[in-house]
Amino acid sequence: MINISNVVDRIREIIDDETVIQLKDELNGYHEADLADIFQELKPEERLRCFTLLEIEKAADLIEYLPPQMQVELLGEIDEDLASKILTQLPHDAAADVLGDMEDDASETYLDKLPHKFSEEVRELLTYNEDTAGGIMNPAVLTVNSDMSVTDVLNHIRSKAELDNMELYYVYVVDKQKHLLGVVSLRKLLTSPINQKVEDIMISDIVKLHVDDYSDYIVDEFMKYQYNALPVVDLYNRLKGMITWDDVHDLVEEETTEEIYQSSGISTELVDEDEILSGNIVNAVRARTPWLFITLLGEFIAVNVAHYFDHTLEALPIIAIFMPLLAGLGGNIGTQSITLMVRGFSTGQVSINSALHYILREMLIGLVIGTTFGFLVSMVTWGWQHNIELGLIVGLAMAINMTMATVIGTFTPFALKAAKIDPAVASGPVIATTIDVLGLAIYFTLVSTFLVNVL
Repeated sequence: MINISNVVDRIREIIDDETVIQLKDELNGYHEADLADIFQELKPEERLRCFTLLEIEKAADLIEYLPPQMQVELLGEIDEDLASKILTQLPHDAAADVLGDMEDDASETYLDKLPHKFSEEVRELLTYNEDTAGGIMNPAVLTVNSDMSVTDVLNHIRSKAELDNMELYYVYVVDKQKHLLGVVSLRKLLTSPINQKVEDIMISDIVKLHVDDYSDYIVDEFMKYQYNALPVVDLYNRLKGMITWDDVHDLVEEETTEEIYQSSGISTELVDEDEILSGNIVNAVRARTPWLFITLLGEFIAVNVAHYFDHTLEALPIIAIFMPLLAGLGGNIGTQSITLMVRGFSTGQVSINSALHYILREMLIGLVIGTTFGFLVSMVTWGWQHNIELGLIVGLAMAINMTMATVIGTFTPFALKAAKIDPAVASGPVIATTIDVLGLAIYFTLVSTFLVNVL
């Protein structure tokens, strides 16, 4: 593994010395994944200079590893003809992703400059929703006819695969109207008699995707069947493209990132994910503000709960110091329950039918943990304040609060799933606020009922 910092320093030294040939050799010697890390450490003007020195194939490979914002930035700064050549070297789906992130005018300019067939295929990809199989697939698929022999297919592969920049996992069997009939793995081709017909060795019972299938379904299908690639068909079973395991890897990464953002109260609907971390500050503020406003309203309710019990606070000011303790632990255990359920839905381990089981299970866990922590808090409070009644009330409130928090944290994702809403929107801040309000109400009720009249 290379030291990125040292490489960046070396590249900057070469740039300062203006030894172009040395810089070109240096850059083209790195793997594109390492180059992507290097480019993200360089200044924009340094990136541009280095990018123009890359071989076209290397530049295209690099583009696939860069964040969308940087892809658009680099291609927009170089000569349009050079940018078009680089785009042509990309897989169709990658080229569509890059062009989809550009302004419409710029995207149209590049599409006009691309080879006609390539341009038409990319244009078709751009008509699909980017989160569907149609928007994700690569239309460059190796197809054969059922009456071809193994020898014919192998010769066909040699003549077409490299020319069309295809990824070779399976060979798909189609008729003259491109209806999908079967699939043959390369392993099967290489181990079958050379004169055998494709129709005799192909698999007719095909696992396939539809162009309108959404990303979550696509991920589920790949996880279930563990294939390296799946074909994509239209309503009439005509083969339109294929999706490979590395495409699904990207989908899983995007979904995981989105879940993490949503569980933290960061909206990914208003602003693109890449803009949240490193884009325009205004967009980052837009993404983070909505849920915070909802949290603010919730906390005002919590303030009103405390205000309602102000007579209790006046009578026993000491109880105020335990409020952050109850709110913090209740919010944390509730967030744990939410995280477990949301992740369970993502992996298929949890379903709507198992709601009651998991709610009861988490309630029991919350009760055990709450009772344990409640006992510890009672002992510490008794020893600290020399007041056993106060310790018992704080401990009881802790046990109830943590048990209630696990129930809320478990129930909410199931309720959202049943309403066909993404469970990930059960964001930590909002649920934590709900738990704060209910926890304070329970705490003050217990204190008012059992403690104020005793002390």
